[in-house]
Formats: sequence, C-alpha cells, structure tokens
Amino acid sequence: MIPFASQRGGGQDLATHLLNDYDNDMAEVVEVRGAVAHDLHGAFKEWEVQADTLTHCRKYLYSLSINPDPRQGPLTREQYMDYIRRTEDALGLGAQPRAVVFHVKYGREHCHVVWSRIDADQQRAIHLAFDRDKLMRVTRAFARDHRLDLPAGYDKSRGIGQISLYEQEQLRRTGLSKANHKQEVTDAWRQSDDARAFVQALAERGYMLATGKRPYVLVDLYGGMHALPKLIDDKTVRTKDIRAFLEKDFPCDGLPSVEEARQLASEHRRIIEQSVQESRHSDRLEQLKHSQMDRRAAVERERDTLKHKQRALRFSQEMRQRAERDRLRSDHRAHMDAIRQERRRNQPTGLAAFLGRISGFALLQKTLRRHHDKQEARTYIERRQQLGERQRSERSALDCQLAIQAKEIERRAAALEKIDRRELAALRRDIKREVHVRARDGDQVMPSLTRGSPKQPHGAIPDVLDAFSRASRESNSEVPDLMAAFERAARTDGDDGGEDGSGDSLDRSNSFEPTPPDRPRRRRNQDRER
Repeated sequence: MIPFASQRGGGQDLATHLLNDYDNDMAEVVEVRGAVAHDLHGAFKEWEVQADTLTHCRKYLYSLSINPDPRQGPLTREQYMDYIRRTEDALGLGAQPRAVVFHVKYGREHCHVVWSRIDADQQRAIHLAFDRDKLMRVTRAFARDHRLDLPAGYDKSRGIGQISLYEQEQLRRTGLSKANHKQEVTDAWRQSDDARAFVQALAERGYMLATGKRPYVLVDLYGGMHALPKLIDDKTVRTKDIRAFLEKDFPCDGLPSVEEARQLASEHRRIIEQSVQESRHSDRLEQLKHSQMDRRAAVERERDTLKHKQRALRFSQEMRQRAERDRLRSDHRAHMDAIRQERRRNQPTGLAAFLGRISGFALLQKTLRRHHDKQEARTYIERRQQLGERQRSERSALDCQLAIQAKEIERRAAALEKIDRRELAALRRDIKREVHVRARDGDQVMPSLTRGSPKQPHGAIPDVLDAFSRASRESNSEVPDLMAAFERAARTDGDDGGEDGSGDSLDRSNSFEPTPPDRPRRRRNQDRER
C-alpha cells in the first residue's frame, strides 16, 4: 500500500476533482465531519473561510490518498478506517474536521481523506512536521498488523518514487509517459557527436530546443515542457556539461522562448492531425451530457420542490399573522363593547341623574370614563405595535431561512456546474489523446518536426527545424522571427527549398552546416573509442 499526501489549498478545485464521475467508475462520499454543509464544496468552503478569518493559512487542507496493492486484494472499509485512525494519531489530526471519499477507478478501489488543518478553538493551523516519515512508519505498522507486503524499497528511509501530478497529467493528455520521453532523448544524445546533430536528432523525434526559466529546455510536439538534463538517462552527464555542449552552436539568446516553441509546435501538430476526425466521439460527448442533465434534473426538481414549499410557508405565515391581527382587533372591540354595555346598565336615572348633573358628579364621571377609554386605546395601540414588531421579526427570520435554503440549492447547482466542466474537460482531453495516438499510428514516439520522415512524405508539412535555421541565418544578431520563417516554410514546396528557388531548405541529412574536420570530439566519445 502506498500513501500519497500533501498540504494544499484550493478546496473548491479539490472537491470538484473528488466528485468527478467521468474519471472514476464510482465516487462515494462516505463521511463529512466538522462542517455544517454535508457536501464537499460546502465543507471545504467553510474550512477556507476559517483559514482566512483565523489564521490566513494558505494551505489549509491536508489531503491523503490511500492506494492498496491490487495484487494483494482490496482492503475492507474497516481496514481503511483503521489506517485513517492511525494517521490521525500520528499527525495530531484526530479532532480535526475531515472528509472521506472512496473512488473506484479501472476496477481498483482507493480512498481519499481530506483534513482541515485549522484548529478553530486555538485559532491556529496545525503544524505537520516530517509527515512523510510519520506516514511511512504508520504504513509499516499497518502492513505488519494486517499481514500485508510493502513495495520493494519501502523499508528505506526515503521510500519509493512516485509519478508527479504534472507527469500524470501529461500522460493522460498525450499518451506518452516520462519513460518514453527519456528513452527518445537519451537515444538522441547517445547517437549524436556534436550539438547540431543532437538538435537535429531531437527534432526528428518531435522535440524543439528552447529557452525558459532554465537556459535549455525541450518543448515537444504536444506543447509539453521538459528539463533537458532530466531526460538524459546518464548519471555521468551534468547540467553544466550540457550547457557547455550546446552554448557554442546554440546560444540561449538565439533560441525561441517556450511560448514561441509551443506556438510552432501547435501549428505543426495542427497540420499533422488535420486529417484525423473527431466526429466518432460525438456519441461519447452526448452520453456524458445526458448523464449530466440527469444529475442536474435532480437538483432542478429539488429546487422546484423547495419553491413550492417556500410559497406554502410564506402563505401559512401570512394567514397566521393576519389571524393574529384580526383576533387582536376583535378582542379590543369586544372589550370596549362590554365596557360600554356595563356603563349603560349602570347609568343613573331620575333623581340620581338630576343630582349628578347639578352636583357635577356626572361631569367628573364622564371625564374619568374618557380618560379610561384613552388608556384602553393606548394599550391597544401598544399591543398592536408589539404584534407588528414580532410579526416583522418572524417574517425576517423566515426570509433569512428561505434565502439560506435557496442559496444552498444554488451553491449545489454551481458545484455541479464545476463538476460538469471538469468532466467535459476530461472527455475532451481523452479525445485529444486518442487523436494524438491515431495520428502517430499508436506508436509511443512523437512525429518528427522535420521533413522526410518515413511516415511524413517530403514536403507534406513544413520543417520546423528548417524554419528555425533559416530565421537564425536571416536575423544575424537580432531575435529570429520564427513564426514568419515557419509560414514561409509552410508555403514552400517540398522540391523548392527557399523563396529564391535556390534550394536552401534543409532536410534531415543537411539541416545544419557540417562539423569542421578539425572539430574535437567530446571527451565522452573519446573515452568510448578507447
């Protein structure tokens, strides 16, 4: 079993990757712990907000991938959870929020675990020191307890090498692994006696020499950038040796930039692959879009159901509040009617009424009743105001609740849009890879950048190496205009080399000037001849 872990940010992109159904036969979210939201996008967003608010930590997530050895059979869910528990104990993540996702890819099950590194109570990010060494100790103990065999070399302190994410993406995009690139460049290096022959051999294998952050890099036909020293499978060859070998005939200021080389390679690749049709992949695209529509339809149905439910809640609240207002009004009227009826029953008549009028008692009683009526009216107004404030508060609370529900649905819909875009991009990537593979007839080598290769008739496509050589000769000390030279090469017939018809276009055998007889061979070749 091989664990692969890293501290990282970009929670939304990670959630989209983990929920990508196209690249996985099955994606199952088993657990989301320590978050209000129950989905990955919502949980990772909460942890991102905590990181920005409390710690300003950029790599606020710790992502772990658990990949069992298929030759030893799959792990049970209990074994996965045991390994996760051991990892939490070793790294101090036992109390941290986490998400557990299981994937089945190419018939192989593996597990992804993502922890939040933010301790909200202490307002700090948990420091993970020597996490790889701790993971190796956890893996050894787990394998010993569960009687599993570890890969060869895993008992060493440095572990085993793993393919990087960039190399993995390049393999998915082009169908060529790093081993294929290393084999081709190493063969070109061993078969070349000078710099010009080496660059010519690289061009025949689909690589163009360029300059970027490093003085010398390689750009392949598919736009991938490679460090030249890392593709030469010879431990005796150092970076300074390669620079000394190339800088005389190919100084860095005369080389194209990585962007220019990629543009040249793109034009060259377009000409090669223009006959390869992608129409047969339309069924796969339609099938993917149909499955995505079914997935979005569930969210749309939930949204419609929520709208009807919200309308019912609003109507129910409005009717209840209206009934409360009507009841308060009717109670006040009934109370005042009862007071008036009581007053009429107790109204003095005859001599009592006469004595009340002449003594002033009736006037005093009338004044007291008017004062009492005003107090009743003020009490009613206060109760009505209190009722209105309470009802407005209830309406605001309901509006807030319904807005949160609506935003939750919209957030999930936006997350589905991200997943849809990721799946469509993955499908187009696979279609492009299949086009690349068909264009090279299934070979594990790239088409040549020069004319006259066995699979590319002479003159069928422009010679990138010829364009570079011609632009270098025409520019002297200035920066060569590679695109202009490439366009001239594209307009030139295979039998007619230059614009003046003098045949200065170069083929594979004479793309560069021959090496002078007195040019010393490299020390490596001298040693080999001895």
